[in-house]
Amino acid sequence: MHTKPTVLLGYLVPALVLALLPVFGAPRSWLLYIFLFAIYLTMANMWNLLAGYSGLVSLCQPAFLGLAGYTMVIGTWIGIPWYCGIFLGAIVAALFSLLLSNAVFRLTGVYFSIGTMVVPEALRMVFYLWRPVGGSMVGAGAGYMVKGIESLRPDHFYWLALALAVVSMVIMRVVLRSDLGLGLAAVRDNEKSAATAGVNVFKLKVYTFMIAGAVTGLAGAIYYLNNGYIEPSNTFNVKWTMTLILATVIGGVRTEEGPFLGSIVAVFLYFMLARYSGYSLLIQGIILVVIMLASPQGIVGLLRKLKWYRNFTGYVAD
Repeated sequence: MHTKPTVLLGYLVPALVLALLPVFGAPRSWLLYIFLFAIYLTMANMWNLLAGYSGLVSLCQPAFLGLAGYTMVIGTWIGIPWYCGIFLGAIVAALFSLLLSNAVFRLTGVYFSIGTMVVPEALRMVFYLWRPVGGSMVGAGAGYMVKGIESLRPDHFYWLALALAVVSMVIMRVVLRSDLGLGLAAVRDNEKSAATAGVNVFKLKVYTFMIAGAVTGLAGAIYYLNNGYIEPSNTFNVKWTMTLILATVIGGVRTEEGPFLGSIVAVFLYFMLARYSGYSLLIQGIILVVIMLASPQGIVGLLRKLKWYRNFTGYVAD
């Protein structure tokens, strides 16, 4: 696979500009917005890889996010440095996705989605009964503060999230232009025909599930590192699933630029709806339905009707 220099510049130049914002004293609010955008973008890219390009409409992403977050946080309590805990969390999330795949890949269509949807809720109950680190065997829901990060500044978390967002975009581009991407397209279009043609359907699905699990786990670990605290009810929460679907669908499912545009909108909605927390899921659901009816390919679908946008994307594409 050969990537045009313009594509690399398209990733690196904006990333470099954003990376320099803390150096030039950008307001803390700007850093928070972009931090959250980077986390959303990373997770939306991985959900787009699963649902958009692989046909696996998984609803268990909060499980990967939460397991990696808890691995990192609990690791700081038993002496594992936070920077090791981040990668350890990604490994745990990837291994969990491997174990989960043996069960959920026996299901298809809406049954697959329902099967994955119950996983975060099950983990939420498990962690409510978790034995506190260094404590007695009691319930009380394992809520933990992150230890050993006193020397870190907000811009450190910001740079970690930004770097991961760029990595997620590169992963998407590499996967979609590899043999794995071709196989996933064949499986998505017609699984039985792909299997007949010699494609190892189960293996392709597992690889994709593990990649999405690991990268989503990294995003979760960095998010809770910045948060400084983790607890079950907000971690294994359907709000994460709604945010990922919203960002991907608003931007454009099965498009590389869709999650980028959709994540910008998702961050805007997050802060705009903060004062209406009791109704935020309902409002987001209504917005999601309206977007799907008005433009099934989201913002990207509307932009592709413009000649200058088609010319630009055609120029930078491989």
